[in-house]
Amino acid sequence: MTLPQLALSSLAIGLVIGVGLSLLVVWAYRARARVQEETSLAIPAGITDVLSSMDDAAGVVDASGLVLAASDAATRFGIEVGSTVDNPELKQLVRRVRSAGDSVTESMRITRGGLSLDPRLVSARASVIGTRMVLLIIRDVTEQERLDQMRRDFVANTSHELKTPVGAVSLLAEAIESAADDPAQVRIFAARISAEANRLGQLTGRIMSLSRLQAEDGLTSVGPVSIDEVIASSIEAHVVQADSAEVDLARGGDRGVWVRGDPQILIEAVGNLIANAIVYSPRGSRVGVGVRAEDGVVEIAVSDQGIGIAEADRERIFERFYRADEARSRRTGGTGLGLSIVKHAIQRHSGEVRLWSRPGRGSTFTIRLPLIDAPEKSSGGKKSKKKRERKAAKAAATANARNGEKV
Repeated sequence: MTLPQLALSSLAIGLVIGVGLSLLVVWAYRARARVQEETSLAIPAGITDVLSSMDDAAGVVDASGLVLAASDAATRFGIEVGSTVDNPELKQLVRRVRSAGDSVTESMRITRGGLSLDPRLVSARASVIGTRMVLLIIRDVTEQERLDQMRRDFVANTSHELKTPVGAVSLLAEAIESAADDPAQVRIFAARISAEANRLGQLTGRIMSLSRLQAEDGLTSVGPVSIDEVIASSIEAHVVQADSAEVDLARGGDRGVWVRGDPQILIEAVGNLIANAIVYSPRGSRVGVGVRAEDGVVEIAVSDQGIGIAEADRERIFERFYRADEARSRRTGGTGLGLSIVKHAIQRHSGEVRLWSRPGRGSTFTIRLPLIDAPEKSSGGKKSKKKRERKAAKAAATANARNGEKV
C-alpha cells in the first residue's frame, strides 16, 4: 500500500471513529435527559401560576398519587400539596389517563371535606403532563344539576297544576252545552267556569311573579320603602278575606322603619303571609303582624293561631307547589306558590324568612330585611308622601284583585 493510500485509510478510520464517538456522546446525553425527565418531579413552568388563579379544584399528581401542586379550591376535596389522592374514583381516573396517554373526562360523585353525607357531582378531567405527572381538574356541577332538576320539576308541576282548571273548564263547557234548555243548570255551570277561570288566572299570575323574581332583573323599582306603608297596604288588601273568615287582623311593633327595595314586591310578600295565616286560622282567632327594628335588621312577623305545620313539612314548605295540607289547599283554591314567592322576594332584598310553628298552636313567619335610615324630608315632602300613598293604594288594589288567592 502506498503512502497516500495509507493516509487516506487512516483518515477514513479516524472519521468513522469520531462520528461514532459523537453519536455515542449524543445518545448518552439524550438517555440521561430522558432518565432525568422520567424521574424528575419538577413542575413545568407556569403551571403553579395557573393553578393559583383557578376557581375550580385542580392539582398536579405524580405516578403514586402524591399531590405536587394544587389550587386553593382543591382543599375542599382533600387535595393538598404533600398529601395523596384518596378518592378511589380519582385514582382510577389518573391510572387510566397514564395508560391512555391522553386526556380523560368523567362525571362522578365524590365527598367534599371528608363529609360522607355531602356527596358532590363533579366533572373530573385528567391530562398527562410529561411522563410522570397528571393534571387533575375537578369542576363541581352539583348546583347546576340541582337547578336543572328544579327546572324539570317546575315544568312538570306547572303542567300538572294547569291541567286541572283547564280540564274543568272544558268539561263544564260541555255540560253547559248539554244543559242549554235548563237555565238554572247553565247558571250553576257558568259560575263554576268563572271560578275555575279565576283559579287559572291566579295560577298563571303567580307563575309569572315567581319567574320574574328569579330573573336577573327581578327588582324593577328599587328605593327607600316605608314598612308602615307595606304593612298598611298588605292588611288593607286582606280585610275582606279576614272578615269573611271571622279572623281579626292586628298590627303592632315599631313604626317609622325603612328598608331598600321594591314596594310592590314587599307588599305582595307580606300579603301572601297574611292570606296564608287567615286561611289556616280558626274562626274567632287573631292574625298578628308585628314589626321590630334591632341591630340593623327589620323583622316583620306574621303570626296565627291556626293548625300549625308538622315538623316533617317545615323543610319543604317553601318549595314550589308544595302544600302541607293538600285537602285544605285544594278546597280554598291554593296554588302552592305563595310561600315560594315570599322566599324569593325576600332573598331578592338580601333578606331571609324564618319559620316557627307548633301543630295545634299556630305558626309565625318572620321576614328579616336590612334596615336603612329614613330618607330626609325635602320641600316636596307632601308631594312625595302623596305619591307614595297613590303607589300604596295602587298596590293594595292589585292585591285586592288577588284577594281570594291562597297558598
